[in-house]
Amino acid sequence: MKPPRSSSHTHGRLPQQLHRRAAASGADRRRIPFERWIYGRHAVAAALANPERRWYRLAVLTEREQEARTLIAIAAAARRGNGEPIRVFDRDDFAALLPEGAVHQGLALAVEPLIEPDLEDVLRRAATLLGRSVILLLDQVTDPHNVGAVLRSANAFGALAVVLPMHGAPPVTGALAKAASGALENVPLVRVVNLAHALDRLKAAAFWICGLDETASQTLAALDLGERVALVLGSEGGGMRRLVRERCDYLARLPTRIQQSTINVSNAAAVALYELLRDRSDS
Repeated sequence: MKPPRSSSHTHGRLPQQLHRRAAASGADRRRIPFERWIYGRHAVAAALANPERRWYRLAVLTEREQEARTLIAIAAAARRGNGEPIRVFDRDDFAALLPEGAVHQGLALAVEPLIEPDLEDVLRRAATLLGRSVILLLDQVTDPHNVGAVLRSANAFGALAVVLPMHGAPPVTGALAKAASGALENVPLVRVVNLAHALDRLKAAAFWICGLDETASQTLAALDLGERVALVLGSEGGGMRRLVRERCDYLARLPTRIQQSTINVSNAAAVALYELLRDRSDS
């Protein structure tokens, strides 16, 4: 078995919640920007079930009104603003609220953004856990649908967090939340100034760093990575940047066939998380 990587740091601050609500932004507004709307049934239901979320109003199509009232009746999220919490729209007016092409399923929730946790919050959480802990880091992944899908896999398999660089990564929009299918409310999405420095911090916290690379000599299943793993995934086209790659303790590949050696980053994340966390579930 791999010996545990020693950790030389101490925690001086009190534990903080991984998801904290944003400060109140004032009265409800008649026009809410696209980035303030979360849409899609799973995303909306998860946001309303999250006690750290704050919301303004729920826009619905007529056929979804009863479902909307049920969601609000059991909501843990607190409401901001006044007026009717549910607004019923016809299809044209509803579509005008959201970006063109949004797949909304007849539900859209106007929200305040969650305040993102920092890496130290996640490491404090890791320090309280037994068994394997996995943190995902995405390098040069710019598509919000991919980031959302990675969050969804992270939620399904129990990863502690998804970490992104501040520069180049997509903002949290309705499209990202829809792709995450509710996982945005459950999995910390952490943004760091420098991904390479974040990997150094993870090493100091006893995490072994493994980068996925289709050219690696060993498969992920062949490695003994210990109980704390930071898994780095690059974009399908560009892969990992040099400084990020150099921080990796190991490089590993998935057992794909020669005819199709690369797969979408969100698919790769799901396969890798399954391999790292199978037979270790506590549920």
